[in-house]
Amino acid sequence: PVIPCVVSQWSVWSGCAEPCQTTYRIRRRHVIQEPRNGGEACPPLEERAGCVEYWTEQGTECKQSLIPALITTGGFGKARKKRAASDGNERAGYCVEFWLVAITPGCSHSHHSYTHWMQYLREGHTVCVECQHPALDSSSLHCYGDGSGSKRNQLLHWQAVGNPRCQGTWKRIRQLDTCSCPSVHSFLFI
Repeated sequence: PVIPCVVSQWSVWSGCAEPCQTTYRIRRRHVIQEPRNGGEACPPLEERAGCVEYWTEQGTECKQSLIPALITTGGFGKARKKRAASDGNERAGYCVEFWLVAITPGCSHSHHSYTHWMQYLREGHTVCVECQHPALDSSSLHCYGDGSGSKRNQLLHWQAVGNPRCQGTWKRIRQLDTCSCPSVHSFLFI
């Protein structure tokens, strides 16, 4: 008789292959019954998925350049500045220019009023993202995800606040100590 291949259930996912870098994780299954007499062949026995581990094997946090940037519309920053009760001791902040490499379709498929700003995220465009108090970390004087410490042309990850399906990658161009971001392509680190 024709006997098809039979495989086990998938194993649990492994940890990331390497800490502190964009890499992969693996899950496997094994053959329970080999096919015979022209039976259906075995499916793949290994799957890989993207993975980033933010902690070293020694338990210390990886460089912050690996942490995805959380961004929102630059207009939120203007409102936040008005609400903030600054004592004048905080660093004024800075801006970072990025070149948008890839964007998920979820950025253009959201119809909520609070996500309309995501329509200005377009592959190939340069965007300006402001780091201001309170997102500005008081000890490192940086916003998480700003790409400081990243290698030249390294792909960095970002995610839009308010729509977890809107995310992508960008490359850091430069940091600007005085912000003069154009209003259309202006965003804010959270």
